[in-house]
Amino acid sequence: MASNPASDPTGTNRLAAETSPYLQQHAHNPVDWYPWGEEAFERARAEKLPIFLSVGYSACHWCHVMAHESFEDPATAEIMNRHFVNIKVDREERPDVDQIYQTAFQLLAGRGGGWPLSMFLTPDGAPFWGGTYFPKVPRYGMPAFREVLIGVAGHYGEKPEDVAHNVTALAQGLASVNRARPSQGEPNERMLDGAAGRLLSAFDPAWGGFGSAPKFPSTMALDFLLRRWHATGNDACRHAAAFSLAKMADGGIYDHLGGGFARYSVDQEWLVPHFEKMLYDNALLVPLYIDAHLATGEERFARVAQETLAYVMREMTHPDGGFHAAQDADSEGEEGRFFIWRPGEITEVVGDDADLFCAYYGVTEQGNFEGQNILHVHEPLGDVAAEFRTTPEEVEKRLADARARLFKRRSERVAPGRDDKVITAWNGLMLSAFAKGYAAFRDEAYRTAADRAADFLLTNLKTDDRTGGGRLLRSYKDGQAKHAAYLDDYAFLAQGLLDLYHATGEPARLVAAEALTGVLLDHFKAPEGGFYFTADDHEALVARPFSALDQSVPAGNAVAAGVLVRLHHLTGRADYLEAAEGTVRAFLDEAVAQPLAHASLLLVAEDLVRPPRVVALVGETGDASADDWAARLGRQYRPGTHAQRVRPEDAAAFPWLAGKGLVDGKAAAYVCSAGTCAPPVTDWAALEALL
Repeated sequence: MASNPASDPTGTNRLAAETSPYLQQHAHNPVDWYPWGEEAFERARAEKLPIFLSVGYSACHWCHVMAHESFEDPATAEIMNRHFVNIKVDREERPDVDQIYQTAFQLLAGRGGGWPLSMFLTPDGAPFWGGTYFPKVPRYGMPAFREVLIGVAGHYGEKPEDVAHNVTALAQGLASVNRARPSQGEPNERMLDGAAGRLLSAFDPAWGGFGSAPKFPSTMALDFLLRRWHATGNDACRHAAAFSLAKMADGGIYDHLGGGFARYSVDQEWLVPHFEKMLYDNALLVPLYIDAHLATGEERFARVAQETLAYVMREMTHPDGGFHAAQDADSEGEEGRFFIWRPGEITEVVGDDADLFCAYYGVTEQGNFEGQNILHVHEPLGDVAAEFRTTPEEVEKRLADARARLFKRRSERVAPGRDDKVITAWNGLMLSAFAKGYAAFRDEAYRTAADRAADFLLTNLKTDDRTGGGRLLRSYKDGQAKHAAYLDDYAFLAQGLLDLYHATGEPARLVAAEALTGVLLDHFKAPEGGFYFTADDHEALVARPFSALDQSVPAGNAVAAGVLVRLHHLTGRADYLEAAEGTVRAFLDEAVAQPLAHASLLLVAEDLVRPPRVVALVGETGDASADDWAARLGRQYRPGTHAQRVRPEDAAAFPWLAGKGLVDGKAAAYVCSAGTCAPPVTDWAALEALL
């Protein structure tokens, strides 16, 4: 390991030995950084120094800003090194650390946190003060970072009673937050309708989504509204979901040339994104756009999903399978530079169709982002066709040609940096996206991508063979898997494997999903219902996170509960259903009161109110009828209905399918729910009537 950078002739610090791209970005700082670990805490205790904890991630714009302003500055680093033990954490590798100290900041500040997170801890890791981004000089109403460092160091040494008071108060707050408050009631239609009503009251009727700037996709809430429309016929729910998805797809948050979505929009209109692209956002949006396409018949939703999957295959796929974590917002030191355009360059590349392209995508000389242009749909296709005296079909053809030319030109630019870690949880989400894509579109490239990812994860991020009961690891980089996995890793990967099982009928995927769920039940389960974020044999921290809040990804508790419900209906095991019900009860009251923050749990509550149906398609491998039925089901929006392709010899593995096989030698479909199956049918018309 490198020594103190002040005496290290190579100019590196301890982070040079880490594999995380984010930590590597700080390996040449003059700050004497430590990775999270006992070495840092031992030094803090020995020298009675407070700890400065900085948490961020590689694609975080403001993390880069603070690094350039402060962590690369020798004078600031000298203050940090003299007064603190400095720890740098990649929140993607250590979401447990991030979650604990984000919560502590929220208790301190009374508002949401963010990245970079800047927290000050005692030598035993207890938080006592903190913030997020601090500027180099006073601005934005914030003090300079150097002033903060000197002030905190002085306060820590001179007023230990104040520090102790904060430590005690935050410890009590963390204990209160991380405990179950089981509901006395059971989920019901009235609760679900009330939650949908609260979401609709927060819906932005002008631009879609919820609330004002900044705007996040809120994927789980839109999914819940779409399902409520399907369950109740409430068209306001369908409109809110479809309108929001359309506005996002038209906005600058969507990459109109290369596919894929940025993390969020800084404005209410989805125009100006924070340009980083995160794997998890795209993994969550793809299935929702596919569902919106199936529910509404709108082809543009299908196109967005397919373009996003193409982007992931092209730019975010590990050579051996699996998917990379993120792409940066910055290139050549400027945010968004890779994605923005001047009219002159468009004219140079596109030629005679430049005016048409600029009219459709809102490109002007004055620009909409620092004098340049973020592409966004500015005029409806029909209006552009009328303006240029042609047909919408001709406009779309010319736009497609222009997009291809501009994409080729853009590929010659310096691309944003890529964080090529493979995160187990996020890969589980993307596994679901490709499985959904294959089920809906029957594109073999999607199945191949999903199968390769599943094999990669179960080989490289698991501690034993691909189907046994071993333990997962969180992340993989440069041939090295590290960090014990969390609730999200087990739950999201189990869900992805289940989705792949339903899409392909491969029994090994179901076996692997059950094995991961067994680890959850053995090592993560909380006594009052639900699951802790960390396992019972995880490193001891100042708190053990326990939450069902949706963040940028759905709550691990909700996904775990959803997996358990599905496994119950596949296997008949009562303990799965009992664990799912206990998880929903543990968080139900807060979910109904705050649906935007708990939409993924409400989706599981709906599965308890309206039990899922399994359509078992029993037929020999390659049976044309059973394969055709599976393809047809994949092209329909039927939330809560899961196809299950079963070979006759495998039917005995499912108690509720015992004795149910081929009918007169022909493939048969069995529609089953709660362990009870309708009589078999042998043609599509009869199956569709049952559904």
